[in-house]
Amino acid sequence: MVKDIQILNEKETRGGFGEGILEAGRRNPNVVALTADLLGSMKLQAFIKEFPERFVQCGIAEANMIGVAAGLTIGGKIPYTTTFANFSTGRVYDQIRQSVAYSGKNVKICASHAGLTLGEDGATHQILEDIGMMKMLPGMTVIVPCDFNQTKAATIAIADHEGPVYLRFGRPKWPNFTPENQEFQIGKAQVLNEGTDITLFACGHLVWKCVEAGRILEEKGYSVELINIHTIKPLDEAAVLKSITKTRCAVTAEEHNVLGGLGDSIAQVAARHLPIPIEYIGTHDTFGESGKPTELLTKYGLDTPDIVAAAEKALARKKG
Repeated sequence: MVKDIQILNEKETRGGFGEGILEAGRRNPNVVALTADLLGSMKLQAFIKEFPERFVQCGIAEANMIGVAAGLTIGGKIPYTTTFANFSTGRVYDQIRQSVAYSGKNVKICASHAGLTLGEDGATHQILEDIGMMKMLPGMTVIVPCDFNQTKAATIAIADHEGPVYLRFGRPKWPNFTPENQEFQIGKAQVLNEGTDITLFACGHLVWKCVEAGRILEEKGYSVELINIHTIKPLDEAAVLKSITKTRCAVTAEEHNVLGGLGDSIAQVAARHLPIPIEYIGTHDTFGESGKPTELLTKYGLDTPDIVAAAEKALARKKG
């Protein structure tokens, strides 16, 4: 039952990245960290203390950081570039496309402060288009873990993956509910609860919001399947099809524009194989604004009641 999923504690997902890159560095001497003047925000202090010779401070020069990272791969290094999600993608998209994706460089683009939950920094920093931008690049793996423990595990796992990766995570403290020291499988969806009436597909911070919504729906008598799509690309199409074949309707939830994100990926699978009613939780062709993270989720329709309402709408469409 969804109600049995318990919060272990509340931690920043970016903190999971900090612990993860330290562990990745201990396991593999080729792991190096680069940042664009944001080592504190990216929680790199412990890595730098233990491996000072494997850290490059690029300054406020994100495009140059991507170029340096691409060059390091030629010598066998595994560079992790670190800055805010907006600067990791929007500011340097040409460099990523040409120097990383086009030539298949083994660069790990690690992006914090993504989505509305960045909060008070406002619209200029709250990128809501990055999942779409990155998943469209040929050969790019796109990962959006849901909590501290999963972000740590994903950060460790991508060191062993050959090829470019975009790893997206957030700023605020958030419920941490997946197992500690878990094994992260790239491209393998995580089924958090099995059900028969409706599927909730989610990524990132909105996985927990779907847990909350699932509890409400269960209290209303619905059997809810909850799937954490932590890897947007490559998408676990088999898991998606297995679920929607059973439930025949779905809600997708993401801290991202509904245009081009997780919802579009799920809908493409359904359109090709099994068209079903799907409702989308995400921002609707808009920029964000300054505010408290939870208040912004409520204002833009990404909160628990919005997921419940979307699920009930999808269920009604299925019956109709």
